[in-house]
Amino acid sequence: MKFALAKTATSPIASVHSTDLMSHGESTVKRRSLPVAVALATCTALLLTACGSSDAGSKGNDKIAGSDTGGEKSTPSPSASDSVKRPDIKLTGGVEDVFENWKTGNATKDAVLADAARAQTAINDAILKGKTDTPGLTFYYQGEALTTSVKWVQKWVDAGLTYTGTTRYYNPKIELFDDTSAGVSFCADETKAYNKDRKSEKVDRSPASDDSYVLYNTRLEKNKQGVWQTTSGTSVRGSKGCVQ
Repeated sequence: MKFALAKTATSPIASVHSTDLMSHGESTVKRRSLPVAVALATCTALLLTACGSSDAGSKGNDKIAGSDTGGEKSTPSPSASDSVKRPDIKLTGGVEDVFENWKTGNATKDAVLADAARAQTAINDAILKGKTDTPGLTFYYQGEALTTSVKWVQKWVDAGLTYTGTTRYYNPKIELFDDTSAGVSFCADETKAYNKDRKSEKVDRSPASDDSYVLYNTRLEKNKQGVWQTTSGTSVRGSKGCVQ
């Protein structure tokens, strides 16, 4: 299956194939793999991407088209001119999101990228807190993406897991479809992020693999408050366009 983020009249950011385990229009989040039994169950209904790795799913489809980005490495935060009242999201427990080269110099594109980054941090915050009703989820996600993100967080809660460590987001590409919709693709490096048992606090430091790298393709739409909310998307674990 192929997922297109744009209307037919536009040139979408390169789409990716889902794996055979993936249901149409549904997708996963990131982090190290859950235990096998849980992972198989989550492959059919998760957030923004295809579950697992697939050579057939990534060949020829994991190139990311878009503009070049700047050279900053930081976590996007509201600018002085941003009048939107946003939920205060702070990751805890030794967890950090690093957004590398996350600016283009174009004000509109940078606003889209900033909210795409905040959406990633919002779902990570929900996983850490073990709650599906955090303010960040409903603020930065809408529609299909909100529904599946809640399901994904619940899987972590049911498995008794959280995580620790650093996730690096890099190589962001963006295309503006019109004044209120855009496509964003980017890579995630989870080689320094580890599953953690919520009760015992034991950390699983299994060796990293190609599956520790994820290619995301997301669609965002601007709401009446001026927030670019993630509404849908896909992803590929072990994407050759992201493995370093």
